[in-house]
Amino acid sequence: MNQPLLNTLPPDDVDVVIRRVEEAEVDEMWSYVGKKNAQRWLWHAIDHQTGKVLAYVFGRRQDTVFLQLKMLLAPFGITRYHTDDWGAYTRHLDEAEHNVGKQNTQKIERNHLTLRTRIKRLTRKTICFSKSIQMHDIVLGLFVNRYEFGLPV
Repeated sequence: MNQPLLNTLPPDDVDVVIRRVEEAEVDEMWSYVGKKNAQRWLWHAIDHQTGKVLAYVFGRRQDTVFLQLKMLLAPFGITRYHTDDWGAYTRHLDEAEHNVGKQNTQKIERNHLTLRTRIKRLTRKTICFSKSIQMHDIVLGLFVNRYEFGLPV
């Protein structure tokens, strides 16, 4: 949910629809700010059935960032998470609700390819990169809001 955007809209123009999501694919995507050792990660989750983005956060590849994403996913009532074998997932998801493997993360990996194709600063070998964390997060956030949620930017 984009709280700053919601604060600018009249309450009558806002429809909030919270629906249950049975299964979600969760993954993280690497990028950098300034130089390649200044890594910045986009953590996001999509609905396993529809492929719609449920939530995303930016940060390092650390457990605390995953926990932020997990907190954003709580209202959806997700009962099954499909992820890769990154340790943060195994440490913070119950074994009964966690499925590790590439077979059920194909949609989110395809989403990564779309992002890397459309946003030049996400490609691995490029001369286009962000110089500040703020601009990096703004550019990616604007793209996700426009491309995934259809919001004007």
